[in-house]
Amino acid sequence: MSHKILVTGGTGYIGSHTVVELQESGYKVIIVDDLSNSNINVLDNIEKITGVKPAFEKFNLVDSERTEDFFRRNVGIEAIIHFAASKAVGESVEKPLLYYRNNLVSMINLLECQIKFDVPNIVFSSSCTVYGQPNILPVTEETPRQDSESPYGNTKRVNEDILRDSIAANPQLTGISLRYFNPIGAHSSALIGELPSGIPNNLVPFITQTAAGIRGELKVFGDDYNTSDGSAIRDYINVVDLAKAHVVAIRRLLKGKNKTNYEVFNLGTGKGLSVLEIINKFEKATGAKLKYKIVPRRTGDIEKIWADTNLANKELGWKAEKELEETLLSAWNWEKRVREIK
Repeated sequence: MSHKILVTGGTGYIGSHTVVELQESGYKVIIVDDLSNSNINVLDNIEKITGVKPAFEKFNLVDSERTEDFFRRNVGIEAIIHFAASKAVGESVEKPLLYYRNNLVSMINLLECQIKFDVPNIVFSSSCTVYGQPNILPVTEETPRQDSESPYGNTKRVNEDILRDSIAANPQLTGISLRYFNPIGAHSSALIGELPSGIPNNLVPFITQTAAGIRGELKVFGDDYNTSDGSAIRDYINVVDLAKAHVVAIRRLLKGKNKTNYEVFNLGTGKGLSVLEIINKFEKATGAKLKYKIVPRRTGDIEKIWADTNLANKELGWKAEKELEETLLSAWNWEKRVREIK
């Protein structure tokens, strides 16, 4: 009998790719999403890829009554992957209360129901933002967490603490926080990918929308950082590689292979690339030319960060495998399909 997995935020960018990998690995998935930053059509495209349309319910986990009612009706859930959250760094600086309410209350409601309805396992979608601007690179899981540069990053740090403390107080629970770096790209089918509402906050969808003519020009936020070309450096990981790590984490919990009740892993490539390097590599991979301009730094952004992935490689038996050029091309193929560009 297949294991039933709840995926919150499962119609979103990373969530939808993870649902595909879960279903292709034989898991039964049920999605909860309020569709605030995703589209219901994603369910049909997941079905086209996997042959299975996941179960779906639309509501926001901040609603405690709806959340409890969901768990009361859906018995037999063995694990949760929690993606659902507001996630734009810049917006979080402008609207901190929105982010604290949406991201923290949803986690609290979820954990309360997890305890009440005996759901033993959870994988939390965390972020490298918990490290702030680290003093030493690359960052390991032992790198001290710092005060975040944005309310968004702070919600990830606080949610890790909420999860850690809840597991410590409820030893029947096990959990893994996956701190991932910058997911990019799309499924090779071009049926699912990153499609943000409004102006993109992440680099690669801004690049693809500019190449597609949706945006007049790409904004590069700052060229005066202490990096080789002055632009900020990040660790960019293919979203399918990232999704596969979630399946590995779920399997680890279900089989009781975890070393402690609460574990943390970095998910990245272990390589840092600058914004200008990504622009150059996108042009080479796709043949598209980008118009861009340098603008002032964006509030909440850090200068540079990339991962030490040795722990995830060793303990999970996972590593990022897809090449950057393939990843950028997949993002462009997704954009072209969505915009019906030949």
